[in-house]
Amino acid sequence: MNVMNIWLKVLLLSLCVPLAQAADAGGITVGGTRLIYDGGKKEASLSVTNSDTGPYLIQSWIETQNGGAEKAPFIITPPLFRLEAGQKNLLRVIRTGGNLPEDRESLYWINIKSVPSGEKRENVNTLQIAVKTRIKLIFRPAGLKSTPLDVADKLTWSQTGNRLTVNNPTPFYMNFHQINVGKHQLNDATFVAPMGSTSFTVPSGVTGAVTWKIITDYGGVSETYLNKQ
Repeated sequence: MNVMNIWLKVLLLSLCVPLAQAADAGGITVGGTRLIYDGGKKEASLSVTNSDTGPYLIQSWIETQNGGAEKAPFIITPPLFRLEAGQKNLLRVIRTGGNLPEDRESLYWINIKSVPSGEKRENVNTLQIAVKTRIKLIFRPAGLKSTPLDVADKLTWSQTGNRLTVNNPTPFYMNFHQINVGKHQLNDATFVAPMGSTSFTVPSGVTGAVTWKIITDYGGVSETYLNKQ
């Protein structure tokens, strides 16, 4: 074995050790993939847990669906706080007003940015990475007593060329886990708004029956639904 090969093996070993340590390290965990705000209640809450060995600075804010300058009719508190190692805190979301529809859901975005504490070490360069988590905030009016699972079979689908259109006659956001056309699974399955429609791209030549699964209120996956038309 020549000197170059030995040097390369030592270098790879030195790189693998910190990578393995990083993989074993903890971090910030948000207690949900979405937050359903019950319009009949004064607030909704979401947990944030620090499973790391050091503190983090947590910053949170709420945006409108399109992320523009318009202010969302919700506040999140505390908007900025320090979360110690091994600790958990609750983020409270409170409605501040807004003329929201009472016959259908409304969608906003919760942003949670976590910044690890900077531990100063002599003659050692460190890299700090801020991680932002973005989850849906869905406001469900008090008058809506059922859930998307109860009416997910009401969606209707039509295909023209390479465009697949879904029509949603229900008052709920339908967040897709999976959409299949025949045996082909689509890559861009997102969601369809209540009382609305949206289209997805289908590869050329792909046709067949449409099946789909939605994501539940708690982040689970529904049964498979089949387009009956």
